[in-house]
Amino acid sequence: MAAAEARIAIASDDDVVAARQAGRRLAETLGLGTTDLTLLATAISEVARNITAYAGEGEVVVRRVELDGASGIEVVARDAGPGIADVERALQDGYTTGNGLGLGLPGARRLMDDFEIVSQPGVGTTVTMTKWARS
Repeated sequence: MAAAEARIAIASDDDVVAARQAGRRLAETLGLGTTDLTLLATAISEVARNITAYAGEGEVVVRRVELDGASGIEVVARDAGPGIADVERALQDGYTTGNGLGLGLPGARRLMDDFEIVSQPGVGTTVTMTKWARS
């Protein structure tokens, strides 16, 4: 049986790929369908890329979770970067402080079943998101 948790240090594009693959592997053990595997992997890529783009380094943790008889994959992406001054605005399509399209965080939120972001300027950002297995 696969490990119930994987921690991936994020500092490069290769690390983003590793986090995406770790999430997919773990989700496959839950029997997530192809579409949900793709949604999960895409959301992981988005939050991990934000770490490399804005904080330089951080980590992504993917783990199996259980709640009220349901199984899922929880992804926690955290960094000690500059933080997000206006989280509500950052979750709007098209808003960016970088060179991207401003679709990463709002896209990840749409792709996942549960999504929470906590950020403090000068301290860092933690994104917690979950994809639940369909019964």
